Amino acid sequence: MKKRWLTLLILSLALVLTACGGGQSQGEQTLKVGASQVPHAEILEHVKPQLEKEGIKLEVKVFQDYVLPNKSVQEGELDANFFQHTPWMEATNREQGWDLTAVTGVHIEPMGAYSNKLDDIAELKEGATVALPNATSEITRVLLLLDDEGLIKLDNRDGDKTEKNIKSNPKKLKFKLLEAATLPRVLDQVDFAVINTNYALQAKLDPQKDALFLEGSESPYVNVLAVKKGNEDDEAIQKLADALTSPEAKSFIEEKYEGAVVPAFD
Repeated sequence: MKKRWLTLLILSLALVLTACGGGQSQGEQTLKVGASQVPHAEILEHVKPQLEKEGIKLEVKVFQDYVLPNKSVQEGELDANFFQHTPWMEATNREQGWDLTAVTGVHIEPMGAYSNKLDDIAELKEGATVALPNATSEITRVLLLLDDEGLIKLDNRDGDKTEKNIKSNPKKLKFKLLEAATLPRVLDQVDFAVINTNYALQAKLDPQKDALFLEGSESPYVNVLAVKKGNEDDEAIQKLADALTSPEAKSFIEEKYEGAVVPAFD
């Protein structure tokens, strides 16, 4: 009888220790989210305390490329990612056969042109070399921007674009297509480069002060919180979406980035 009582006591203690241990309290849920370092990871870090009050522990994994964050969500290694705009996500889905979907739009990062050789785009000479991001959806975006600036003329503004859609190139610009993350590092080698704002900010470039020209705030390239299709209505994901589009998040974006990153929600 004494041995049986001792066994029951040990089992009860084990159950208590199991319930109290593990570093994650009962009811707490962990969300693993992939992000670019700037501004996405910074925004996620800002909303962490808000989510902790909701019982959600946010783990942010920083990526330096635009491929692995989607692959990791598709394969279930991450619950979500926050680094891309919808055209990039949709192009990736088509190319890879994946089924990612946007949960909510958060902000716009106006793409801009930067140079270590020019102080004004009016100084651009004939035959200049221009570095551009090499991804399909980004090429379309950049060519539309160059068309807006009058540096090239496209045959039309509908659908995806490539260099073949350039109808007129009066300055005979030479285009160099490179990985987006490498563009800030080649500014000494080209006349100017068109750079995504997240990589510009990482390189300590100020879009409002350093860019030769920028996209307007009406840009359709809104950065989104993305998940694998079927997970968009998950309660924890919805709480993250709410936090990213809260008045507190809007104030943080406006105050920290001073127009270099623009909230895409009211």
